[in-house]
Formats: sequence, structure tokens, C-alpha cells
Amino acid sequence: MKVLQLLMVAGIVLGMSCTASKTNEYTLKISQDIRYQTIDGFGASDAWRCQFVGKNWPLEKREQIADWLFSSDVDEKGNPKGIGLSIWRFYLAAGTTEQGEASGIPSPWRRGESFLSPEGKWDWTKYEGQRWFLKAAQKRGVEKYLAFTIAPPVQFAKNGKGFGTKGVSNFNILPGKDKDYAAYLANVLEHFRNNEGIEFDYLSPFNEPQWDWEKGSQEGTPAKNEELFSFVKYISEELNQRNLKTLIVPGEGGKIDYLYKTVGKDDNRDNQVEFFFSPSSPNYIGNFENVAPIISAHSYFTVWPVAEQVKSRKALAEKMKLVNPNLGYWQSEYCILENNDEIGQGNKRDLGMPTALFVARIIHNDLTICNARSWQWWTAITESDYKDGLIFLDSGTEQKVGQMGDHIQSMQFDGTARDSKLMWALGNYSRFVRPGMQRVQAELTNETGTGPNHEKIMVSAYSSPDTKNLVIVLVNIEPVGLKINSLIKDGSTKGLMYLTSEDKNLEVSEIVGPNIEIPARSVATLCYTIE
Repeated sequence: MKVLQLLMVAGIVLGMSCTASKTNEYTLKISQDIRYQTIDGFGASDAWRCQFVGKNWPLEKREQIADWLFSSDVDEKGNPKGIGLSIWRFYLAAGTTEQGEASGIPSPWRRGESFLSPEGKWDWTKYEGQRWFLKAAQKRGVEKYLAFTIAPPVQFAKNGKGFGTKGVSNFNILPGKDKDYAAYLANVLEHFRNNEGIEFDYLSPFNEPQWDWEKGSQEGTPAKNEELFSFVKYISEELNQRNLKTLIVPGEGGKIDYLYKTVGKDDNRDNQVEFFFSPSSPNYIGNFENVAPIISAHSYFTVWPVAEQVKSRKALAEKMKLVNPNLGYWQSEYCILENNDEIGQGNKRDLGMPTALFVARIIHNDLTICNARSWQWWTAITESDYKDGLIFLDSGTEQKVGQMGDHIQSMQFDGTARDSKLMWALGNYSRFVRPGMQRVQAELTNETGTGPNHEKIMVSAYSSPDTKNLVIVLVNIEPVGLKINSLIKDGSTKGLMYLTSEDKNLEVSEIVGPNIEIPARSVATLCYTIE
């Protein structure tokens, strides 16, 4: 067994000095032969803001945003120019933009176009802003592309709207239009493959079907499990007939509880692991063509307190292992919604470390407790004064913060884009933990037993298939620094560290020898080449 050992000493860093007690001395043991899930990638979505930014904003600003999100290049000092997302989510909307105010969705930032008009005419010039970012992602080497939709085109909807009907928990689609909707999605995927040089790796056909989506704040539709089963069957048949390689990723549950248990009222919109992926279920979809052996959900409303965050993820992992050990899990959407004692709730944007560290803990626990193969943020760009973006827009100048909100019409055409510590902290994972790598065992221990690994000091490790590249991500939420004495027995003590902290954005430094310092309240990625 290939074992790597690092001696980890934690103490308060005061200037150049560091003091520590024995109870703060940790040994980090990496066992590359003990392997867990294979990583599919890290991503974010273009909804909804890319439609304006990608179409109207000055090219130089668009290029900067694209570099931040997609680039794997480094500057002259070796610092990453971006976070190197490996999955880009492309939103296929329902045509509410064409309806305008009649759509019932007040904000134009939350409406979306459709390639197919109600009269049955196709217009492939639509989605201009989103297609710009899609091409920018391709140009910068993004490896995987996912198309997702959350409501049928309005001409197929029962109520003619892009959102659900009040008091109805069923799929908002006219009788007999399921197959037309499936054909529409397949037509779009076929067009991009044949005419735009992008074959989507994945298709997500539903989003949070447990919610009723009756408020009209955005597009969306509820759906029962039986309706999802039927529609996935139709899409699977369409993709297979057209020889499309796109894999369907079902789920997108509103929170992970909906995957592993019955939640609240018994309306058959939950317990989805068993419903869809138990081989004994009459609604088993694992044998459908073009269905990935993956189920996805969102980490909303399951992250606070931290003890509950850990408990719910353990429950999901246990249910998946019991029902179908071959089933993989994706955390496919998250932003700050739930109220908590660390950073409050979603209102008011935060460009600093508090939100970055809060989310880094969630990423770690999703990856290490329920073995998420992918972790995806909700929307890459936001114009709102809300913690839902990686990059934040406002109407100010580079030096001065301006107004925020969808009522600022000028931001549809220009403004200032600001990076966030949250974006760079996600980059501590996305830039270095690449598709195809596997999570390997990482244990922190001290003289009192296993050290903290879910709440304040966290570590996870990832190895390339040939075991020659090792990536270690350390999250330090403590208000004190860590001093690590690393000793890799079967390999090299030389490597690179990339640090995100209050004054650093994935800043690179060389690791030479055993001594490494991790500042307070930071995220560090250690990259080693094992000889």
C-alpha cells in the first residue's frame, strides 16, 4: 500500500513564530491505495445573467469574466488566472423572454429565450449571450458541458406559462406534449453537435421538482416521480435514436433529503434513490439508454447546524450504498439560502472569506461524506445584492461599488464585474482536482485520536489514476494558523501550494522541505508529483 505521511502541527502564528501543544499536533496519513469516488468535475451555470453579459457587455470585460471562470493558465508569477471549471451548465429556457411582462415573471434577468417559437419556427440565433460564454468555455479548455432545463417551452405548458400552476403538484405540460418536449431537447442537442461543434456530455431535464413553482419569480415546474420516469424514458429514446452520446442526469432534488427518505406530505416526489435506481423498482431507469448511473440533488436547507449537515450526508451515503452501490451522486446546485449563525442568509453579497469558508466546508463534506462525484455552484454571475454568484456585478467603477439589482437597467449593457473569495476558494478544488482523479483516504490524527475533519480543520486528498499526481486540499476555518511539518515517505517533499486567504487568490508558493504554514481562515491546495 502506498502511504504518504505528513506531520501536521497546529498553533497560533504570531509573526514568524509558532507555538503549539501536543494536542494540536496532527499526523496526516494519505493512503493512495484506499480509493473512493472518481471525480466528474466542478461547475457552475450561466443562468440567467450570461444572457445579458455575454451579448452586450464590452468584450474586454467578458473576456476577464471568462478567464476567471474557465482559464487554467497562469500569469508570469505562476499564479492561476482563473479557477478552471471543468463543467459548464448551459440553461435551456422556456421562452418567457419572448412573452415579456405577459410571462408573469417580473424580472427580465430571470426570463429566458427559446430556440422554438410558439408558431413552430426555429431560430438558432437565440441565446446569443449564453452561446458566447459557451464558446469562451470551449476556447479555454472546459472539459464537459451540461444542458439543463427547468420548464417546458411555454407553448407546451398547461397554463401557457414558464412556471407552475397554483396548488398543482403535477408536471406543467399539456397532455400529449411530453414527446414533443423530449424531441425539442434532442433537436437542440443535435444542433449543437452538428453545427456548433459542442456535444453536450450531460442533460438535466428537471430542476427541484418538489417545489410548486407557483410564485412566478422564475421558470420552473413541479413533477411527481412517475412523471419524471415517463419523461426520462421519452428523452432516452430520442437521444438513442439520434445517436447522441449525451447522458441524462436525473434528480436535481430541492434538497438531499428528497433522495433518501419520504419528506412531509406523501405526494410521491421524494425517496428518489429507491424509486429510480433500485434494481427491484418497477420505475428503475438504470437500464435506459443514455441514463447516467448518477442522481443529483442540491445542498440547500441541509447545511446548518454543522452536525445536521454531517448527519444528512451520512444518511444519503448509507441509503445509496444499501439500494445501489454502483450509483453515483452529484451535488449539482448550491448558493446561500439557509439562515445560519456564521454568515446569516443569502441577502447582502460577500466578496470576502466568511462565505468562502462556509461554502468550502460544504464542498468538503459533500465530497467526503456522501462521496459526491461532482460539485456545482448555482449561477456563475449575479447582478443582485445576494450571495448567489461567484462573480458579482454592479453599476459602479472599479474603485467604487455601485448599485445592484435587476432594476438597474444599465447593467444589462455594462458595469463592473468583481471576483470573490468564494470563487477563488472553489478554485482550490476545481482548478486542481480534475475529472478522472479519485478521492483517496486522508486521515488526521493526534494523541487524543482522530482530529477534526468536518467543521473547523478539514483535509481531503485526490490522486491521478497512475498515482503520480497528488492533490491535498486543506480548509482552515480556525482563527489561528497551522504549521505543517510534512514528510512524504514514498515520494517528493517538493511541490506547489496555492493559497486563498483574505489577501491572496490562489497565490502560488513552492514547497521545499517539510515546513509549510497555513494561515488562519484560509484554503490551501498542495500539489505533489510522486516519484
